[in-house]
Amino acid sequence: MIQRTFVIFALVISGILLIQACGEGEQQTQTEVKELTGKQFQQQKEQQAGVIIDVRTQEEYDNGHLAEVDRHYNLLNGDFEAQLDSLEKDETYYLYCRSGNRSEKAAKLMIDQGFEKVYNIGGFQDLVDAGVESKK
Repeated sequence: MIQRTFVIFALVISGILLIQACGEGEQQTQTEVKELTGKQFQQQKEQQAGVIIDVRTQEEYDNGHLAEVDRHYNLLNGDFEAQLDSLEKDETYYLYCRSGNRSEKAAKLMIDQGFEKVYNIGGFQDLVDAGVESKK
């Protein structure tokens, strides 16, 4: 009888641990940054309009930016973080920088703040090379 009770107890504990492990895996996938290539971005924005944010420095922005950019918030000087509270969490956001590294960091910041539809669309030149319109 004691052995049977122990087996049942062990199975229940194993089940609980398995459920917790599955739940943690789901949380990790929700916090990952979604990345799009230039071509994927062009297709995606046709289906799901969104706010395009350039997170580069002012000098980089002045040297050229996407023609449809909606916001320019410099990640390096704290401007981007300062603007997060002014952004609607239910909007879709497309972020880019010079190479994709800063826009990935910015996207992670947004996801940590509860934004769910955030895409890192990579580097400016890669976007231009993929046919996304730019201007100075």
